[in-house]
Amino acid sequence: MPQITWVLQDPRFLQQLQHFDDDLAGRVRSAGCPCGGRLHGARYPRKPRGGPATGLPAGYGHRASFCCAEDGCRRRATPPSFRFLGRKVYLAVVVVLISALSQRVTVRRFAQIRAHVGVCRRTLERWREWWLEVFAEGRFWQEAKARFAPPPPSTDRLPASLIERFAGDDPARLLSTLRFLLPITTASAVVPAF
Repeated sequence: MPQITWVLQDPRFLQQLQHFDDDLAGRVRSAGCPCGGRLHGARYPRKPRGGPATGLPAGYGHRASFCCAEDGCRRRATPPSFRFLGRKVYLAVVVVLISALSQRVTVRRFAQIRAHVGVCRRTLERWREWWLEVFAEGRFWQEAKARFAPPPPSTDRLPASLIERFAGDDPARLLSTLRFLLPITTASAVVPAF
């Protein structure tokens, strides 16, 4: 299982996630609105939690979003994100890793987790509930788990069982997990091929 410290202390990994998000935003914008209108940019300020103590790379505090320029349409398109897991305030990588690590949390491990990301036990419990109920019972997981060779990842061990199903070293497995979760990071845009 990946260790949290390397992710949060490696600015290259965090910058890579931002680069992927910028690429996805460019693809959504260039595709335009389904009505044929041009998309105007609007960045949402975010205060992502769980990042490194020395600060996040420049631009991490904003999420790209677009709005159709055509009168009468004004449809919004928010690209999927490697950095943000829907409306959660913690970085997606933190929610995934901490949730996976906390499945066998000891008092000592919880103290380490809290020291690195400042997450409290109640937040860990909410994340666990989200993985087991909202995510596991949701339409996305019900359809997407069929992509895995039988048996699918164990629902009661999400997200650890999901991370374990991807090949490669820890960074590659983590990136694959974040890529797999892209469709649930936004409600307003189709996920472009990546």
